[in-house]
Amino acid sequence: MIRLTVQMILLAFLVTFVACNPPPLPLDDIVIEKTFTPDRCDRMVKSGDFVRYHYIGMFPDGKKFDSSYDRSTTYNVFVGQKQLIAGMDKALVGMCVNERWMIKIPPQLAYGKDGHGDNIPADSILHFDVLMLDIWNTEDKVQIKTYHKPESCGRTVQVSDYIRYHYNGTLLDGTLFDSSHTRMRTYDTYVGIGWLIAGMDQGLLEMCVGEKRIITLPPFLGYGENGDGSDIPAQASLVFDVVLLDLHNPKDEITVEVQSLPDHCPRKSVVGDFMRYHYNGSLLDGTFFDSSYSRNRTYDTYIGKGYVIAGMDQGLLGVCIGEHRRIVIPPHLAYGEEGTGTKIPGSAVLVFVVHIIDFHNPSDTVEITSVKPENCSNNTKRGDFVKYHYNATLMDGTYIGSTHTFGKTYDVVLGAGQVVIGMEQGLIGMCVGEKRKLVIPPHLAYGERGVDGEVPGSAVLVFDVELVDLEEGLPEGYMFVWNSDVTPNLFSEMDKNKDAQVDATEFSDYIFQQVKEGKGRLAPGFDPQRIIENMYDNQDRNKDGRITEDEFKLKADEAAAHDEL
Repeated sequence: MIRLTVQMILLAFLVTFVACNPPPLPLDDIVIEKTFTPDRCDRMVKSGDFVRYHYIGMFPDGKKFDSSYDRSTTYNVFVGQKQLIAGMDKALVGMCVNERWMIKIPPQLAYGKDGHGDNIPADSILHFDVLMLDIWNTEDKVQIKTYHKPESCGRTVQVSDYIRYHYNGTLLDGTLFDSSHTRMRTYDTYVGIGWLIAGMDQGLLEMCVGEKRIITLPPFLGYGENGDGSDIPAQASLVFDVVLLDLHNPKDEITVEVQSLPDHCPRKSVVGDFMRYHYNGSLLDGTFFDSSYSRNRTYDTYIGKGYVIAGMDQGLLGVCIGEHRRIVIPPHLAYGEEGTGTKIPGSAVLVFVVHIIDFHNPSDTVEITSVKPENCSNNTKRGDFVKYHYNATLMDGTYIGSTHTFGKTYDVVLGAGQVVIGMEQGLIGMCVGEKRKLVIPPHLAYGERGVDGEVPGSAVLVFDVELVDLEEGLPEGYMFVWNSDVTPNLFSEMDKNKDAQVDATEFSDYIFQQVKEGKGRLAPGFDPQRIIENMYDNQDRNKDGRITEDEFKLKADEAAAHDEL
C-alpha cells in the first residue's frame, strides 16, 4: 500500500511537469497576433494588392533568420499571386497600413520538409513580425479628398493653367518626404502638360483657390519602380496635402468687377489722365501685401502711360470718380516671374480693390456751372474788388473749408494773384448774386504739393461760390486815378509849406483828401497807405525822401512801368 502511494505521487509529479513545459506543437494553420492596430484603417490588403512592409523573421525560440530592417529596404511584393510562401500570402490579407502583426506559419505553409538554404531547416515553424507600410493595386486611380472648400469658387484649375500651391508630401504610412512649407516658398508650375508627375497633374485639376485637399497617388502615377533616388522609395504610394494659393492662365487678361458706382458720373477716365486713388492690394488667396490707406495717402499717377504695372494701367481706364472696383491682374500684366522680391512672390496674381478719389487731365481748364440772377448786367473783370462766399471740397466730397464757418466773405482783387489761378478764372464774368460751381484742376490750383494738412498734392478742387459784392477796379496798371480833370497846380497844392518840395506826409495827406472829396480813387482791395507809399517812392526819383517839381510827373507823362499819379 505504501509502495503504491509513492508510485502514484511520482506519476502525478510527472504529469504536472509535462503540463507546465509542453513541447512545441505542430500548427495546422497560420496564427496571427495583432500587436498594434492604428486608430484609422482606410484600406485593408486584398488578394492582388501590391504591398510594402518591414519584417523580422524568427524561429519559435526567438532566433532571427532574416530581417528587412537589416537591408534598410522594405519587402515589396504582390499578395495572392504566389510570390510569397503560402502562409504569408494568406496572412497579409486584411492588414492595414501601420498595423503590426506577429504571424506564425506552420512548415506546410512555409518551406515544408525541404527548408530553405542554410537558414531555415526542414519542417520549421516560422514567426514573422510584420509592419505594413503601403498598399496599392494596379487598378488604382488618383484619390482626392477635399477637406476645405471656400464659399466662393469662381474658377477652377484647368489644363495649361499656372498655379502656386503649398504641400506636405508623405508616404502612405505618414513618413514626411518633402514640404514646401519648410522652404517657405510655394511650388509654382503648369498643370496638365507634363511638368508634374502624372498623378499630381490629375489631382490638381478642378481645384479652387483656397481649397485644401488630400491627393493620394499609386506609384505608377508617382515615381514608380525607382522612387526618386533619395526620400521616396521604389513602388511607394504618395500622399500630398495641398492648399491652392494662386491660379492663372498665360492667356488671361485682367478681370474687373465694379463694386459700386456714384449716382452721377459726368466723366470717365481716359489714357493720359492723372488719377488719385486708394487701394488695398492682396494676393489671390487673400494675403495682404500693401495698402494706400495704411499710409493715409492716395496713390497718384498718370494712367495708360506705363507709370504703373500694365494690368493697373488697363484696370483704371473708364472709371468714375467715387467708383469702387476690384481688379484682378495676372502676373504677366503685373510683376511677372520675379515678383517684387519681398511681399509679392514670383508669378503671383494680384487683386486690387480701388476707390477712385479724383482724376484730371493736364489739358483740363476750369469747369464752370452757373446759376445767374434775373438782373445780371455788371460783370466782374480783372482789377475788380470782389467779395464772395464759398464752400470748398475735394472731388470725393472731402471738406476743405468754408467762409460760412467764419461768417465773413472772402475778399480779393481779381488779377492780383491773391487766389489760385483757377479761382481767378472762375470768378471772372460773375455778377452780384450769381452762384457758380467751379471744378479746378490741380495745375490751376495747388499743384503737386498741395497745402500741407489741408489740400493733398495733385488734388482737383470743387468750389461752390456766391458773389456778394463787387467794386469796380481801376484800369490795368493804375493804383490811383482822377475822377475829374487834374488841376494844373497839382505840385504847388501838395506843397503845403511852400518849400519847393513835397515830403511823404504832404503827399499822403493830399491823396487821401482827394479820395475823400471824390476827386480821385485808389485801387480797391489794397492797403491805401501801402499804395500811397508806393506812389511816393516812384515819384522820388533820386530817393532822397523828397519830391521836387522836376521829379514830379503824371501817369500820362510816364512810361508804362510806373503806377503812380
